[in-house]
Amino acid sequence: MSVTVHFLPDKVTVTAEAGESLLNVADRAGVTIPTGCLMGSCFACEVEIEGQEHPVRACLASIPIDEPILIVRRYDDPIW
Repeated sequence: MSVTVHFLPDKVTVTAEAGESLLNVADRAGVTIPTGCLMGSCFACEVEIEGQEHPVRACLASIPIDEPILIVRRYDDPIW
């Protein structure tokens, strides 16, 4: 199933497949999400997904099956 992913504040939209890695989708779209450990323990890749209560780590997250549209809010941490 295809999912439309909107990256904010970049205003970039891309089509992804359910189950695809969020970090890979961002990379394919030309959106940089900072990474550190790529295992989720450094929290460098945290993003907010509209409708979810807590931020997720993009290195561990995948595109959900049950959402036709996904809005991802990326924020920059000047340390990373």
